[in-house]
Amino acid sequence: MPPGHRRADDPAMGCLLALFAGMFPRFATIIFWIARPNQMDATFSSWITPVLGIIFLPFTTLIYILLYDYTGPHLGVTGWDWFWIGIAVLLDLSHWAASANQRNNRSFSTV
Repeated sequence: MPPGHRRADDPAMGCLLALFAGMFPRFATIIFWIARPNQMDATFSSWITPVLGIIFLPFTTLIYILLYDYTGPHLGVTGWDWFWIGIAVLLDLSHWAASANQRNNRSFSTV
């Protein structure tokens, strides 16, 4: 089949949609960091932790920042907030697993 042509039964992947879905937590965290630097400083003690979070666990980092209570009587993440952070960790890990699976499938199909 010539390059650039698809079969009729081959599902199309919305490349722009996939790009936005993958980049949203990173963009949202960076925008939040620019808009509310005081909350980011209260949430993290140094700049390296959020940068590593943006790179490796973007959704978990975003949820942690949004759930972190820096003004109430109980500073930090408490109670059921950990449940949502756990769900975010599972989402990030599933993203890594799906990427590895796709990479492995692609390498076997080209051999």
